[in-house]
Amino acid sequence: MNEQIQLMIDWIEANLKNKFSLDELSNYMGYSPYYCSFKFHQVTGISIRRYILLRRLYLSTEDLANNKKIIDIAFDYGYSSQEAYSRAFKNVFGINPRELQVNKLPVQSVVKLTITKNGEWYKMNISKKIEVEKLHRDRSELFDKDVLHILNGQVMYEEFKNNRLMGDSDYAPFNEAMGVHATSEQIFAKEFITIRAAGHHEPVEGYIKKVIAPLANLFNKEYECIVLWFGEDMFCQMNLLTILSYLEQSGYEGKVFLNSFREDEFKVNQTELTLGHYYSVYKEVMINHTKPTNELIPVMYQAINIYLEMLHDDNEVVKYISKNKDLSTKELIKRLFELFPTVGYGDLQYIELINKVR
Repeated sequence: MNEQIQLMIDWIEANLKNKFSLDELSNYMGYSPYYCSFKFHQVTGISIRRYILLRRLYLSTEDLANNKKIIDIAFDYGYSSQEAYSRAFKNVFGINPRELQVNKLPVQSVVKLTITKNGEWYKMNISKKIEVEKLHRDRSELFDKDVLHILNGQVMYEEFKNNRLMGDSDYAPFNEAMGVHATSEQIFAKEFITIRAAGHHEPVEGYIKKVIAPLANLFNKEYECIVLWFGEDMFCQMNLLTILSYLEQSGYEGKVFLNSFREDEFKVNQTELTLGHYYSVYKEVMINHTKPTNELIPVMYQAINIYLEMLHDDNEVVKYISKNKDLSTKELIKRLFELFPTVGYGDLQYIELINKVR
C-alpha cells in the first residue's frame, strides 16, 4: 500500500504546475478515482485536493521570495487569475502574496510526502551549528550578555546552553504545551499555574519546578533584546503566542526577535516582532476559542487555525486514529508524528487522544 501511495504522490508532484485531474491520476494508477482518493486519505490523513492546494501554495512562497511576478506565479500553479490565487493564498497564510513577498515572513512548511519501503517518512537533519554560525555573522549583537534566548523545550535548551551556541547570552527553556488544556488570562500568575498544572495532571509544586522556575531570568532580569526560538508547528506557535502575550502583560520594552525553524530541517527564518496585539490574540484564541481579529505573521496564523480545528471532537487527527485504532499504540503514534507534523503534538498528547478514541 505504501508503494502505491508513493506512486500517487510522485505523480502529483510531477504535475503540480498542471491542471489536476483525479481521472488522469486514477488512469495512471489503474484504480478508480474513489479508490485513489480513499486510500490516499486513509494512509496520509489528508485529502488529495488539500495536499495539492497546500503544496502549490507553499511552493509559490519560494517564487515570491525570488521576486517572481505574482500574476506569473498564479498562472504557473493553475489559477485562473491573480485574484483567485491571492484569495486562496490569504485563506491559508492569513496575508496576501504581496505582503509576504515584501516582508519575508515565516510560513509553515509543507514538504513532499515521501514514504520509504519500510513505511517511514524521510527526514532531513542539518547541523544547528552551521545555521547558528550564519546567524552570528549576520547579527552578532544577538549573542551578547544583555540578550535572553528562550527556547521551546528542555532538550533544545540544554543543547544550546551546554554548547554555548548563542555566546554569552542567557538561556531559558519554555517547558509547556499550550496547544492543549485550559489556560487563564493572567499568564504565569497563580491561577495560570493552578489551571495548567491540573491540565497536565501535575502537582502545582512540580509544575512550578518544571515550567516557572526555569524562566527566572525572564521574570527577574531586564534585557535589551529577547530572542524566541520556536518551530513552525502548532504546538510551538501556541507556546510562542503565550510568551509574546506575557511580554506585553509585563510591559517589556526591548526588541523581540523570532527565530522560526522546521524541526526536520534546521533553517532559521529570523523576524523582528512588534509587540502590541498578541495578548488580545491570546484571549481571543486560547481563552475564547475564536479566530483572531488582528493580522498575524503567516506561521502563527496557520498554527491558530490548526489549534482551533484540534478543539473539535471530529478533527482530522481523531478521524485518522478512529480509522486505524486497531494498530498498536506505538505504531499509531509513529504514524501520527509522520503524518501531522504541523500539529506538533508529543507522545503524551497523542496517547491521551488515542485512549479517548478507543
